[in-house]
Amino acid sequence: MSAIAEEAADAVAGAGAPPLIEARRLTRILPGTVPVTLVREIDLTIRAGEFVAITGPSGSGKSSLLYLLGLLDSPTEGEVLIEGEPTHLLSERRRAATRLSTLGFVFQFHFLLPEFSVTDNVMIPMRKLGRLPAREMRERARGLLADLGLGDHLDKRPDQLSGGQRQRVAVARALANEPPAILADEPTGSLDSRSSDQVFDILRALVDDHGKTVIAVTHDLDMAARMDRRLHLVDGMLADP
Repeated sequence: MSAIAEEAADAVAGAGAPPLIEARRLTRILPGTVPVTLVREIDLTIRAGEFVAITGPSGSGKSSLLYLLGLLDSPTEGEVLIEGEPTHLLSERRRAATRLSTLGFVFQFHFLLPEFSVTDNVMIPMRKLGRLPAREMRERARGLLADLGLGDHLDKRPDQLSGGQRQRVAVARALANEPPAILADEPTGSLDSRSSDQVFDILRALVDDHGKTVIAVTHDLDMAARMDRRLHLVDGMLADP
């Protein structure tokens, strides 16, 4: 069984569980002489196995919402619950542990460390979480890369790969700690159409074949139309698409 497929059965067991991610009156305001509201009083629930697009015009709060749901930013008001657990009172250490164990991240620009091999890049979240010995971390990283078609590139540096290959490394890194949810911010925004389709197909397979939840910010309305659910933001608030 592949490194990704081993995780699929776990999603079935959580069918009666609370929402994987829940937002309650989520608000983010940047302080200043003229405060700027990025996200305003958003309520939503996202359950295991959903493939969710976040769309909206530039400046509508898409990435801000994703970062709040992913505990990369803290709300000014309201709260985010992860698997039913409120997170607003967690210490930064506990928030970081929750991010590492529950949420994987893929960004428009892969943010791979250029001095490390792709295998070592994928191992970074595992090293931070500290659950596995080094040998198992390396084996898992190599297994994930092989599952994503990169088995011949395990020891290469990121600059030796194409843009689409680098983004697949970023997906492998996001999966490193077996998180139930992947949060992606414009994951195909810097790719050509062929590479974009490949990355989309990988995300689709994570949902359909492996029970992952994927939440992706995108400007690509064709991509959003192929996802299962769409959250549309206007001026920081949910609106009809």
